[in-house]
Amino acid sequence: MKHPVSRRVFLLTLAASGAALATRAQAQATLDEKDPQAVALGYVADAKRADAKKFPQYAAGHNCGNCALFQGKASDKLGGCPAFGTRKVAAAGWCSAWAKKA
Repeated sequence: MKHPVSRRVFLLTLAASGAALATRAQAQATLDEKDPQAVALGYVADAKRADAKKFPQYAAGHNCGNCALFQGKASDKLGGCPAFGTRKVAAAGWCSAWAKKA
């Protein structure tokens, strides 16, 4: 019995579809500054734009990359943060949940 689509073609198509979905999911996983939770915590993707009047705990040099909550390597541009669930934050960013690394 001959199949209209070979197993090889099916598996290649499946792999390509999975890669496309993974790329889309990764792109969606980045936190948007306009997200309600991001706004509530004063998140900005560039710490230099943090509102020091509204968030007096902000200090120059504080950023997500040197926060105790940042789940990434020092060289990563994006990393996870439990304050924002599964979404990734910019290492250069900042929010009011910033805590000094031990």
